[in-house]
Amino acid sequence: MKQQPGSVSAQRAETLRQLTEKPLDLLIIGGGIVGSGIARDAAMRGLRVALVEQHDFAFGTSSRSSRLLHGGLRYLAQGRVGLVHEASVEKKVIHHIAPHLADPLPFLFPTYRGNRHWVLWQLKIGVKIYDLLCGGRNLGKSSWLTPRDLLRITPTLNIDGLNGAVRYYDGFTNDARLTIDTIRSATRAGGFALNYCRFKDASRKDVWQCELEDVLGGKNFTVQSRCVVNATGPWAEGLPHSRVKLRATKGVHLVIDRERVPVPETVVMSEGKRILFAIPWGERTILGTTDTDYHGSLDDVHADAEDIAYILKVTNQFFPKAGLKPADVISSWAGLRPLIANPNGKPSDISRSHEIRSPEPGWWDVAGGKLTTYRLMAEQTVDKIARYLAPSKNSLKPCRTMTEPLLPATEIAGLSSITPPDFTREKVQHFVVNEWACHLDDLMLRRTSWHYYFRQAPQFAAQAVEWMGELLGWSPETCQAELQRYARAGGQTNGASTAPSSPCAPVATQS
Repeated sequence: MKQQPGSVSAQRAETLRQLTEKPLDLLIIGGGIVGSGIARDAAMRGLRVALVEQHDFAFGTSSRSSRLLHGGLRYLAQGRVGLVHEASVEKKVIHHIAPHLADPLPFLFPTYRGNRHWVLWQLKIGVKIYDLLCGGRNLGKSSWLTPRDLLRITPTLNIDGLNGAVRYYDGFTNDARLTIDTIRSATRAGGFALNYCRFKDASRKDVWQCELEDVLGGKNFTVQSRCVVNATGPWAEGLPHSRVKLRATKGVHLVIDRERVPVPETVVMSEGKRILFAIPWGERTILGTTDTDYHGSLDDVHADAEDIAYILKVTNQFFPKAGLKPADVISSWAGLRPLIANPNGKPSDISRSHEIRSPEPGWWDVAGGKLTTYRLMAEQTVDKIARYLAPSKNSLKPCRTMTEPLLPATEIAGLSSITPPDFTREKVQHFVVNEWACHLDDLMLRRTSWHYYFRQAPQFAAQAVEWMGELLGWSPETCQAELQRYARAGGQTNGASTAPSSPCAPVATQS
């Protein structure tokens, strides 16, 4: 059934109306994984809550991670046992509430003579401690392998100086899908969500008066809220009223054909203290990540030639037969880690712990943390908000996010998974009508990962922009502008430096 262009804009108009209809209990600024988790928790406890995001949902860090749910064996080596325990427990929680987005994933960590930072006997002890920190019930039981056993699994691995390996288990996810599904869960519980809605400023008397801008409509409006949460990730430091101090570091990932680096399990590639991963992803392999200080634009983060050369160099050292070159890269993404500021030490040494602070009555800054611990961060934040609102909200329901599934199975089948869905018109319509996809890059990068996975992504985009144009009432000029916007957003991908032209036809719109 053909969707009328006016119906999507009517949905957005209705959300805008409800935001201003009466005061909120909680306004969340930032539509990444942390803000999404807070929105879900608060809505499920009975708060009147809204989430706004200046770009698209999962625009920043929450669609540009390593896609891992992990305690972090590296953090255990740094002595951050508490952080590892928190994340180890939470990865199992996510596996329970979102099994479609949390596959158990074995990791092979080979060790080589001459690398004093990663020694086999120490890793053998470490992976057993790792299992214990999961409550003794990790996603799989750790073990170790001889060089011969290891090469049976990964025969193309470099054998020079190979001592053996340990195997341990973490989880694999789709970060953007986890964010979107969490927002969908929040709205099912009664929350409101609006992307392309910018927070401008706020003042407080009895409640917060928050000035917002509807970026798509070009109109400003005011929302009243008893509480405000700043969950804007890398943007948190620049928000009015924020007291956050961050040190942003950049992480880059590359996608190549699986046959070039044919890993059946994730391989940990060490370079001194640092570790990178070769992660199996369907017919592809994800390589990454880098960890370097970043001082550029927060809105335009891309992999540069130096980042790509570094990852390929390390990968070629571990898989010398691959002979990878930049032309082998299907796609790449680059994101920022919003780490709590610490001017000392290397970026990889900075703690991934989180902070929840209230610099003013009714205002909370939530910063730091990891994808894996987002649900815990949300629970702790809403706990603080609930105490602040008491006794006026003393009838709040208890937190249920640890046990209640994100979404019914009927609402995720064929739409939300770790690998991309099929490319069909029906899928495109769903993401526009039901998941707030407003631009072509929303669809190609964050709702589907088609852009990252398929070499024919430019051809997909040329077709998808026609379908979106019919749904949203785009003119041919708008369709072409969307293709150009998508090309800029995607950066280096798919062997195409420019967007394809589209025959997007004029579409009649309804007033």
